[in-house]
Parts: sequence; C-alpha cells; structure tokens
Amino acid sequence: MRIILFAGKGGVGKTSIAAATGIKAAEMGKKTVIMSLDIAHSLSDIFDLERGLLDKNKGRPIKISENLWIQELDVQEEIEKNWGGIHKYISTLLNTTGLDEILAEELAILPGMEEVSLLLYINRYVQQKKFDVMILDCAPTGESLRFISIPTTLEWYISKVFKMERALAKYVGPVAKRLYDVPIPGDDYFEAISILFERLKGVDQILADPDITTVRLVTNPEKIVLKETQRALMYFCLYKMNIDGIIINRILPEDIKDNYFKGWRESQKHYLEKAEEYFRPIPIFYVKLFQNEILGYGSLQKLAEQIYEGKDPLERFFKGEPYQLIKENGEYRLIMKLPFLAKGDVELNKLSDELIIRIGGFKRSVLLPRHVASSKSVKAKLEGQHLSIYFKGDDHAQKNE
Repeated sequence: MRIILFAGKGGVGKTSIAAATGIKAAEMGKKTVIMSLDIAHSLSDIFDLERGLLDKNKGRPIKISENLWIQELDVQEEIEKNWGGIHKYISTLLNTTGLDEILAEELAILPGMEEVSLLLYINRYVQQKKFDVMILDCAPTGESLRFISIPTTLEWYISKVFKMERALAKYVGPVAKRLYDVPIPGDDYFEAISILFERLKGVDQILADPDITTVRLVTNPEKIVLKETQRALMYFCLYKMNIDGIIINRILPEDIKDNYFKGWRESQKHYLEKAEEYFRPIPIFYVKLFQNEILGYGSLQKLAEQIYEGKDPLERFFKGEPYQLIKENGEYRLIMKLPFLAKGDVELNKLSDELIIRIGGFKRSVLLPRHVASSKSVKAKLEGQHLSIYFKGDDHAQKNE
C-alpha cells in the first residue's frame, strides 16, 4: 500500500498535481484511487468529466480508466452512514434553541465530519487492500492540519473525557431533564461515538508510517505561498509525517522574453533560490507554467511527465525528518542533523516567528509554531552530529553556546 498526500496553500495547483500523479501510478499497473479532502471538490472538473454541476456520485468512487478511480465525499451521505446518532442529538440540541428543524439539521454538520469520514475510508481501504495506491488531494493548509490532527484529538477525547461524559449523562441526566429543557445525550449518541472511534483505530499509525505514507507540499515561487509552505512543513514534522518532496508549480518558462514578464521572472528567480534555502535536503520538483489550462486526461498526462521526468512517482524521494521539534521539562527544542559542524560555525537570529540559522554560506529559515515563536530566549548547542536549539519563555538574552 502506498499513500501520498498533496498539501499546500489554496490555489497552488494541488488538485492538478494529485490527479497527474494518480494517472502515472495507474498507468504503471497500480490500482489507484484519488480522493479529495477539499469540501470544494474539483477532481471531476480537472478530469473534465461529463457530469452535472452538483453530481458527485453520492461519494462513491468513479472509474476514470483502467486502474484509476476518483472519489469526492458527499457529507450528507456520510452522515447517514457514520454519524446517525451524533447528528440526531446535535440537530435536536440546536432545535431547542428556537432554530427551524430543517435549519438545525443543516447546521448540525460539524467541522471535521468530512475529514473523519475520509479517515474511515483510508482505514477501510488499507485493511481491505482495495487499492494499491491512494492519492489524497488535501484542502488548504489549515484544514489539512486539522485532518492529520483528528486521530490524536479523538484519542485524547476518548481516554480523558468520553467515559466521564457518558457516566454523567447516565446518573445526572434524569435530574437534569426535570430541571432543564436542554436534551441530554442518550445511549445511541455515545454508542455512535464509540463505534466511530473503534473504526478509526490504527489510522494514525498508517499516516505516520513513512513506508506507507508521505507528504508532498505544492507551492508557487511567491513570498506568501512559500511562507505557508514553510509553516506546513513544520506542522507535518510535528505530527511525525514524512515529507518526501516539494513541488514548485507555475514557473515561467525561460523562453518568455516579453518585457511585461521581466519583473515577474526576476521575482520568481529570487524565490526559487529562497526555496532551496528553506527546503533542502528534501528534493524539489520544478513545474513550468503551462500555456493552456490543465484540463482533461491528456494534459494531466503531460503534467505528470514534466513533474517526474521518468521517475517512479511512488518512490520515497526522501526519508527522515529535516528537523524535529520536541518538548522536554517545559522547554521546546528544535533538533537539526548537521554533520561536520564546528562550534563557531553557527549564527542564530530570530525575527518574529522565523528562526534564521546561518552556517558559513548556508542559510536555513524555519517558520516556528506560534507558541514556540513567543519564546524570549533562544540558544544553540552542538550535540554530536545534531544542532539543538533551545527555546525558553524567559527574558534572557539570545545567545549561542
């Protein structure tokens, strides 16, 4: 089984690149499904299928060609399959506030329902060995991070809160019903949550296993987009997911000589150099801007050839975390593997939420999570082949050791 997530900022071309990779995998004889995590599904549109505007096949896989399917989840269908008791209680709860019953049912679709439904499919497809390859077309970065954090969040909820909630509802519920109009969740609600959690068991291990799952970040050579990609890289590392490629999309071809594009080309050249600083040693794939819209099977085939240039798209192009962020004794530590480094070679600067590490002519910019960026003190220490950078919340001066 091979799973590849394509993630990045909205509008960078994730869907096209995910679809192109899926085509390449299917043509290699691998039974492949491309699944959309984005609520604004566009896989059918990318393949230019002759379907109605809102026809998503009720969330079932649609066969595109031999060995290739696409799947765009229908949240209403998933509610009926997976969320019955939970959705019923939430809509009843909202209805007691005075909302119209139909409106209450619509509003009872909570954030995360679609992501959990997709996790259920991933778990099921892996267990049943239904496909050889799963390509996941992720939603924009923020929603993607919520998607990968759901298994951890649910595990915490089940272990810390769920049993207590169920016991309170059982013993306090009869009294509360006599005093309040607010409905108390019943056994069907708690049973639905319990079953849902059981069906999700193991999916976190699948996503964190680098032999099965890798992430490819899609970006453009622009300042804001690269910043978002840096942030995504850090957060995927925090969840121990292996990033095996950075795909820089929509690069202006060198043969464009028109003066209108001169400034744009110079800007792109600058940010392509920045991307080298930010992301190496992770391999970078460069994709030129197409002359026409990428639409339909033929143009997606051409896109796949440009991205991979004869390489196997299912290969793990990089294994290992470019850096690790851990928390020990209330302090954060960023660990980077930098062999052959001498004590006086390191220069550190922290500007707002960005840490700049300069080693001779090499410079690495790391965008920090907000809770780490707020640290007042930063110090670095060489520990064997690793550079450890310590963040503390006190007011001591920034220094190197």
